[in-house]
Amino acid sequence: MRDPIGLAYLLARAADTIADTSLISPTQRLELLLSLRNLVNGAPDDGTLTERLAQEVAGQQSLSDEKVLLESLGGALTVLSQLSDADRTAVRGIVSTLTQGMEFDLHTFPDESSGRIAALNTLEELDTYTYLVAGCVGEFWTRMTYAHMPGTLKGEPGITLSNGVRFGKALQMTNVLRDCSKDLRIGRCYLPSPMLNRYGLSPEDLLTPGASRRAQPLLFELLRLTLDHYRAAVDYTFAIPARSVRLRLSCLWPVLIGLETLVLLVNNDEWLDPAKISKIGRNKVYKIVAASTLLEPSDRMLRAWIDRLITRIEARLDG
Repeated sequence: MRDPIGLAYLLARAADTIADTSLISPTQRLELLLSLRNLVNGAPDDGTLTERLAQEVAGQQSLSDEKVLLESLGGALTVLSQLSDADRTAVRGIVSTLTQGMEFDLHTFPDESSGRIAALNTLEELDTYTYLVAGCVGEFWTRMTYAHMPGTLKGEPGITLSNGVRFGKALQMTNVLRDCSKDLRIGRCYLPSPMLNRYGLSPEDLLTPGASRRAQPLLFELLRLTLDHYRAAVDYTFAIPARSVRLRLSCLWPVLIGLETLVLLVNNDEWLDPAKISKIGRNKVYKIVAASTLLEPSDRMLRAWIDRLITRIEARLDG
């Protein structure tokens, strides 16, 4: 399953680079994003789009890898054409859904340089957004596992597929809450307006001194929702047998890293301060990778580790 997943990642990363390049206008970004989606879905390629991306977007990148990726899209599209029909359809589907999430951002929020902030309208809108940019990835990953590694995933397929969606939502909700302070400063408030109103807050209030304390009940409410998604992600991970070492670790690592991030976030009384982002360090990541690799064969020891993290989060939420 490495080829279709790797290719889908590269195409989605290229699309994300287009959507996030603030040095070109949102209108221009949207046009290029939709053109890339059409190209991925089989529209004729006369070289115009790839040339535009190289000229208009690649030159704006500070990261050389992203520049190389945008300049190499022709090769990625060639690889796409060489996949089996089923894999090609699946890759096109996931890239289309992910770009809908990017399109949502460009339509919903103001230009980063406008000085304005917009918030989502409802909690349901936040749930839809987390599906478009991450939940759909869990769904795609699950379908690829069923297609390329039949018999690997234990349990009822409908439940496993639903857990895969919630796995992606858990990770995206972690990103939303961790990166809230940074997003606010480019005009994006993913915290829904009705929830803000319930606590007497506006998006602009979240930028003021003392906002972290005032908005903490809202944070805790969304952390409870996120933790419920993680429980589904844990069930998903343990549906993968220990003999499928790489597949299991590829799910176990984001679960552990995500829960460790929630531990930091729930204990961060200045979570809206951009200088105090709740992000675990690289050394901590290395320790998680090493320890979990050693413990991978043992459901009991892995569950004990995960349960300890969840207990720490719940203690703070209920304290």
